[in-house]
Amino acid sequence: MSLESRLWGKAAGLGKDARGADQTHPLICHLLDTAAVAEVVWEQLLTVHQRSMVAEALQVSDGQARTLAAFWAGLHDIGKISVPFQLHRNGPKRGGKLLAQPLSGEPGYVFGAGAVQDRQSHEAAAHWWLVGIFKEIGYPSSKRRPQSQLSHAVAQLLGGHGGHFHPVVYDKDSRCPAARHPGLGVGSWEEQRRIHFDEVRRVLGVESVPQGRMTPGAAVVLTGLVTLSDWLASIEEEIRTRLREEAWAGTPDDLDSYWQIARSAAPRLLQRTDLLGTGFARPPEPAQGAGKPGLGATMALQVPDLVAEHGPGMVVVTAPPSEERTEAALRAAAVLGHAAGARGLFYALPTGSAADSHMAQVHALAEQALTGPWRSLLLHSSSRLKPAEAAEQWAHANAAGGVSPEPGEEWAPAANSWLNSHHRALLAALGTGTVDELLQAVMPVKFNVMRLFALSGKVVVVDEAHARGAWGHGLMLRFLEWAAALRIPVVLAAMAADKSVDAMLAAYRRGAGGDREPVAQPRRSPGWSFVDAQSGGGHLPQQPADAARPSTLSIEVVDGMPYRAIEAALAPIVAAGNGRAAVYRATPAEAIRTFHQLTKDFPSLNVTLIHEQMRNKDRWQRLAACRGAFAPNGGVSGPSVLVTTSMLEHVRGLHFDLVLSGPAPLAALLARATQNVGDRSKLVVLRADNASELDDAALVRRTDLLLGTGRTVALPEELPLVLDEVYADEFADRLEGPAARELQQLDNQRTVREHKASGTARWLAVPGPGELDGDLGLLSRDHTGMEPELLSSVLGEDVVQVVCLYEHGRPGNRVYLLEDGVPEQRLEHGPKKRPVPGQLVPYLIPVPKRLVEGMEGDANNAWRGMAALKNVLRLNLKKSEDGRWMYTGPKHRFCMSEHGLLIDELP
Repeated sequence: MSLESRLWGKAAGLGKDARGADQTHPLICHLLDTAAVAEVVWEQLLTVHQRSMVAEALQVSDGQARTLAAFWAGLHDIGKISVPFQLHRNGPKRGGKLLAQPLSGEPGYVFGAGAVQDRQSHEAAAHWWLVGIFKEIGYPSSKRRPQSQLSHAVAQLLGGHGGHFHPVVYDKDSRCPAARHPGLGVGSWEEQRRIHFDEVRRVLGVESVPQGRMTPGAAVVLTGLVTLSDWLASIEEEIRTRLREEAWAGTPDDLDSYWQIARSAAPRLLQRTDLLGTGFARPPEPAQGAGKPGLGATMALQVPDLVAEHGPGMVVVTAPPSEERTEAALRAAAVLGHAAGARGLFYALPTGSAADSHMAQVHALAEQALTGPWRSLLLHSSSRLKPAEAAEQWAHANAAGGVSPEPGEEWAPAANSWLNSHHRALLAALGTGTVDELLQAVMPVKFNVMRLFALSGKVVVVDEAHARGAWGHGLMLRFLEWAAALRIPVVLAAMAADKSVDAMLAAYRRGAGGDREPVAQPRRSPGWSFVDAQSGGGHLPQQPADAARPSTLSIEVVDGMPYRAIEAALAPIVAAGNGRAAVYRATPAEAIRTFHQLTKDFPSLNVTLIHEQMRNKDRWQRLAACRGAFAPNGGVSGPSVLVTTSMLEHVRGLHFDLVLSGPAPLAALLARATQNVGDRSKLVVLRADNASELDDAALVRRTDLLLGTGRTVALPEELPLVLDEVYADEFADRLEGPAARELQQLDNQRTVREHKASGTARWLAVPGPGELDGDLGLLSRDHTGMEPELLSSVLGEDVVQVVCLYEHGRPGNRVYLLEDGVPEQRLEHGPKKRPVPGQLVPYLIPVPKRLVEGMEGDANNAWRGMAALKNVLRLNLKKSEDGRWMYTGPKHRFCMSEHGLLIDELP
């Protein structure tokens, strides 16, 4: 029997032929396309370490591993030789009839009614069928524990190329998979699967039969390679250049000729990704300065030697938040990246606003440390629709700050870039985003392993590594296990050493195979340590000298009406005619009200407002302006104040003479206080102000009791001590009467929440690399109650992206504008009259989901039918009698102005 070229592999987006029939790409051609791309991905994109993980696991040479990887990639869609796929009602047609329909009338392709009703996906079909044939050609197998051997591991890996691995197929099913899944078909269906298998093997010249095992590291790299190769081989406009004529028969000579076409096209496909050519330059020799070196100098002197002796690993830095700490972390990342042969960096922060504020410093490092072309993306909830367009918008907002690229230096990809997609964006050489982008790699979500693959070729920096609850902390520990197993270089930066930092050190050591002897982070501040990824060994280098500029933080706690206290604290600045202050309020609504009051009561005061419920573009522009206005040397004259919310507590580069804040946990207060400048900085805590609903009530109360009427803290040496003091188990024992009972009750509630969160993290996280036992299906296991909303819970409150549109025109002729009164900013639609998601990125506003619960908004069917906009709430604003743009929902009223979105609860 000869190969059947009528079996199709691709049809969507390929257009129609002269007779009006849907054009198709033969399955065998798509398989060879993918194999050819896999060869180029192996040679040009994978790092040396990624390739060695595969070759060592399979016990073959690098060249043999490359051929096997391409062969396996070429088999990924062999499950499309099945009845449900070939005869799917939405398949390619001519005159309303399926092109593959004639097959069903030929004797060898006869099938029963159960075959059409079989709901097995083509990915799962590939898994089920390949297990048996890999056994036949000599791959190691096991009847009792098939997942432990290569025949099953490769089949399961290929079945997961759609982003989800399938459960183990046991021996009795792999011997006759069509018995359980009649959709696979028998007769000619089975013969064609074998012919396609044999032809891919013959064309690629695969001769070796590996006898190794599939390690977790090899599985991640191979899954990423196969998935990426499939994505590239599926670019529709490229497929159209390789379509075969209808009479093409797929003979061996035809396939050999087509293989050369596929191989010549593959490099061009990879060039489209903007992924090639990026690396780390050799770090410069550290300067030998006089005197005792501080944190940056100590790390610069010792990290290269540690890496040279032990190989890449994880550097943990504990010091008060500052640009110096960020610079030290980035320099360490550059050393690790060069040693590991990494092809990029991902910088993770607790919040999107913090990510926005760090991009300038990350780019400054990239310009010095990265070689070749590099592309930068912004990755957080407000940018996820179109990461490249978010980065471009950020660049426009920051142009005045000197970080916009020169002409020709386009580090942000074009809007139509292949990378401009949520699932692909993490592949970009340079990413700045939120930590949930990392944590999703160890949650059983679609394409989680693709995230691990993208990170396995990079250096990962996690800033403010402690700044999440027990929920996120548990997932971070699991991520660090995987990072160590994949030999991903990591830099962690935290405010102070504590048990959570020790746990992160232990997790990385565990993933690297280190012993279980505890290794604690130095409790002094600043301090740092190193764990090598090769053995998991902990290393305690020479610690930095005391801070070059020690300072004293004066904390004053005041009672009384919050706004009156703010007025009193700002009065000296206004009277003096100079000085800079920051005022933190609990909610955007309170920040807006404070802004208006200060503007009215202090006409000579320069007041700036930034909060999270602003449009992306407005928030980015104001942050860019603040980096100049509130820089250490100051870009403004006269007294100035920034009114904001907790969103800015992790932002760097802003310096104030005075910081005012409502009640908050001590760690948050200290993060805000470190934005003070000078040897004596001051923090005023407004005791009567509202605390954020997201803050833990027990920690807020402990902080209040600890501070009393005020306290002086010597920075940085006393920082770990006061943090340990507020968290101490015996804290409540020092209290008496009602205060002791109140705190005990709050502590008990916090303990219950943390145990619940830790349990949820353990339940939700995928197994560690040492717990897989060969079964990749455990990385995709389904959970009852596993909903997308759980993802945002990693960092706290669930958030919905809102876009507000201004209604203009008369009924029947209405248009919707993204900017009030700016016709050029009309909501655009694509060729199918669907909204253009990328156009909305600058106008998105993050809003707590609890405030829009149950609201459907004004989205039409075209909007709701787009996956990218599924979670974007559209509000069509109407002008009220007093000239304000409003939207009234079931429980809340939304008012949009130049100061952001104000949400009021209806009476």
